Amino acid sequence: MNLELLLLLAAALFCIGLFGALTQQSVVMLMMGLELMLGGVIVAAAAAWHYIAPAAAEGQVLVVLAVTAMALEMAIGFAVVTALFRSREIDMTDMATKLKE
Repeated sequence: MNLELLLLLAAALFCIGLFGALTQQSVVMLMMGLELMLGGVIVAAAAAWHYIAPAAAEGQVLVVLAVTAMALEMAIGFAVVTALFRSREIDMTDMATKLKE
């Protein structure tokens, strides 16, 4: 695969995630859109690093750290959403205004 195809894949992932994050009202679907956007950024960064410095291992380490941080962030986010749903039955973004009360 060449750089253009990988960047096209990254842009497609980012655009699908952006569309999902902007159009969905469910908190879980919003988080899935954000996950796709982060995945697109990671694919673009990994592709660029591979074509800029293919012999350097720093790019691979950076991608692994980014994926690990993304997984931790999503796990914490889902835990917060689960706690909110169990305590106040909030599952939509427009229902989150109840948190001020």
